[in-house]
Amino acid sequence: MAILHIPDQDRRITDQEEIKAFLNERGVWFDQWEANAEFAPDADQETVLKAYEHVLKPYMNQNGYKTADVISVHPNIENKDAIRTKFLTEHTHSEDEVRFFVDGEGLFWFNMENDNPVFCVICQKGDLISVPANTKHWFDFGPKMSVKAIRVFIDQSGWVPHYTTSGVDQKYNELGLSA
Repeated sequence: MAILHIPDQDRRITDQEEIKAFLNERGVWFDQWEANAEFAPDADQETVLKAYEHVLKPYMNQNGYKTADVISVHPNIENKDAIRTKFLTEHTHSEDEVRFFVDGEGLFWFNMENDNPVFCVICQKGDLISVPANTKHWFDFGPKMSVKAIRVFIDQSGWVPHYTTSGVDQKYNELGLSA
């Protein structure tokens, strides 16, 4: 169950419908899917994709997505700090960034500008989020450093980060938020 946090207003929202409305008003699509499958920390991509193919394939077909993969980070993975670091800087992508969380948690931070405060969504098992193309955001695996999420793409090259170098992310990364 997601948690929306607006640090500069010291505001946390836990009501899922309120979170969905808040995000939708800002162009971020959010939903929740059933996520009942249990996986070993080192479960391979094929196992994870197969477990959710019944909801994933229709979603991908309906929205024009062509490929999916799995990002899996756990405390014992090699290079976890290097993996985390590449997501912690504010960036955009040329296509939507879609993630379905099947285990663990992750924090999507948003800098929407236009009188919107910086906010984050702590996504957890069952949360599906779609960050629109060209939206300023960054991602953190959180203090537990444990996340397993399915990512879907039209073309993986559209998911290459374009860093903004604004520095906004640095202030918020220091907060160390968690669920």
